[in-house]
Amino acid sequence: MPVDLELAPKQKRAAGGPCCDPVVYPDVQRDQALRIAEIAKALGDPIRLQLVDVLGKHAGKVCVCELVPLFEISQPTLSHHLRKLRDAGIVDSERRGLWAYYYVIPDALKELSAWLS
Repeated sequence: MPVDLELAPKQKRAAGGPCCDPVVYPDVQRDQALRIAEIAKALGDPIRLQLVDVLGKHAGKVCVCELVPLFEISQPTLSHHLRKLRDAGIVDSERRGLWAYYYVIPDALKELSAWLS
C-alpha cells in the first residue's frame, strides 16, 4: 500500500542554530544525575558489587577481617574498594580498636533503584 509523504522544501538554517527541536527532555535533574552516576560508577567494579551484596545480606556490621577471605585480593586492595563505596555513600563503617566494621547504608541505593525502575 503506497504511503503519501509530504516533503517540505529544504531550508537553510541560521548559523549556530539547532537543526531540530528536541523530542524528549531528561526527567533527571543535573544534581540528581551526578549522584546516581557516582553510585553507578562505584558499583561498576565486580568486587565492589560483590561487597555490597555480602554486606547487604549480613545482619549487622561486618569486620573487614571477615571480608578478606572472600576475595582473592590483598587487604589494602579490599580497603580501597570499601573506601570507594564509602565515598559514594553506599556503605559506612565503624571503628572498633584496630578493626573497621562495614555496613550498607539502608537508603543508599533507593535513588538508583527508583531511577532504574
